[in-house]
Amino acid sequence: MSRKEISLSDIRAAWARIAPHIVPLHIAPSSSLSQHFGKDIMLAHEYLQTTGAFKLRGAMNSVLQLDAATTGVTAVSTGNHGRALAYSARQAGVPCIICMSELVPQNKLEAIRALGAETRIVGKSQDEAEIEARRLVAEEGFTMIPPFEHPHVIAGQGTLGLEMLEQLPDLDTVLVQLSGGGLISGIALAIKSQKPGVRVIGISMERGCAMYASQQAGKPVEVEELPTLADSLGGGIGLDNRLTFDIVHDYVDELVLLSEDEIAEGIRYAYCREQVILEGGGAVGIAALLAGKVTPGDRTVVLLSGKNIDMGLHRQIINREEYRL
Repeated sequence: MSRKEISLSDIRAAWARIAPHIVPLHIAPSSSLSQHFGKDIMLAHEYLQTTGAFKLRGAMNSVLQLDAATTGVTAVSTGNHGRALAYSARQAGVPCIICMSELVPQNKLEAIRALGAETRIVGKSQDEAEIEARRLVAEEGFTMIPPFEHPHVIAGQGTLGLEMLEQLPDLDTVLVQLSGGGLISGIALAIKSQKPGVRVIGISMERGCAMYASQQAGKPVEVEELPTLADSLGGGIGLDNRLTFDIVHDYVDELVLLSEDEIAEGIRYAYCREQVILEGGGAVGIAALLAGKVTPGDRTVVLLSGKNIDMGLHRQIINREEYRL
């Protein structure tokens, strides 16, 4: 398997396939950020997606291409992929079991269960949870749909890049969340296949970004998973990663890491100035701009990828109260 298996035509096919099942991307200017930086800053409101995050695109694209003989679908997830897969599986009438670590917030567990999927909590890391998912595949005939390391998932997430260019053909910079790399890989392939000069910048947290550590090491490596406001960006990339590691290396121009305080400020700004509720991972693009860690271009798109935050935690952050992860 190589990145050559994913082409612009695959992303366009995914867009046609999933379009009846998703909410189109809404992009609108941020008057406050544009005024602050003196440049056009556009916000891509993907948190408006049916399941509250971008993951529905990749999950739906994968489920719609399942073998008819499959017993069910499974995945290892920090929450948003599991929620998206649960929704997609329910739409298709397919059983779904999501395997998760103990670090996943309770609100995300409940949201997945509400969509009819079973959740299995295994260990303190995504790697431990993956053991159970692989058992389901080997012993019970389930199909694994990983959160990022799969051509169908990457192509599905890449449809965001197509929608960005369709609405803003003159964009020059895109700020995208960085985790396992499925999202940024798809967007980078979709955009740079058509406009190679566009800057694609990956944003993540300082506390345990596996893709950043892997790029620094020149190969996939493991990192310690730590509690973070950007919990949706947690998890490893897999030591046998053959897709997203290479795509990020070849297509992403810059990787930026943020402190917890910087992420919290992004959440506050989104709420107080943009009137938007975002989870930590969804707010990292705004946070990177506010922290001065990214210089915007003349026409910058900031992806707001998800809103699935515990509202008690959100209230504490907004009110600058002490909070615990």
